[in-house]
Amino acid sequence: MQAEKLCEEIRSCRICAERFAGTFTRHQPRPVAWFGSRARILIAGQAPGLRVHESGRPFTDASGDRLRDWMGLDTAQFYDRDRIAIVPMAFCFPGYNSQKSDLPPPPICARTWHSRVLESLPDIALTLLVGGHAQGFHLGGKVAVTERVLSWRDHAPRVFPLPHPSWRNTGWLKKNPWFEAELLLELRGRVKELMK
Repeated sequence: MQAEKLCEEIRSCRICAERFAGTFTRHQPRPVAWFGSRARILIAGQAPGLRVHESGRPFTDASGDRLRDWMGLDTAQFYDRDRIAIVPMAFCFPGYNSQKSDLPPPPICARTWHSRVLESLPDIALTLLVGGHAQGFHLGGKVAVTERVLSWRDHAPRVFPLPHPSWRNTGWLKKNPWFEAELLLELRGRVKELMK
């Protein structure tokens, strides 16, 4: 129950209220915490987008559709907190800047919550590092996403670095057919094994 209590604590967090009020979106914090203590798979992402901020549920957008496809899961399986923990680098939508571009996840979120969250998830057997922010935090160093994803075999079968499943990366996916032919083939097999 430690993880479930921690989810509730995170959902009431307001440490970034002033920061978000100063963004172009001028929004209030709405932390989206989605994990349970028995989870076996950890999805370490970046931060909720505006749609997730509005829905209160992680990956309720086209990126989520693509990520579920990458994992070979349907919606019910993906949102089963007893199997999957979704722990982004920031639990709130960081907002947009004046050019309406996504702001990065505020580092204070990871500093405040991540060690406690990860301690509350003792059974994690597979971690998906979705995007550069998550890869940098969990693997350390400043390495380009493509380079990290290319070296996925160095981390498998416990960790899989992935590009962000955003539509913005459609061109990258087309230029890198090995990602689906090799990495996703392995990833889906590992996910299937742990979802039993």
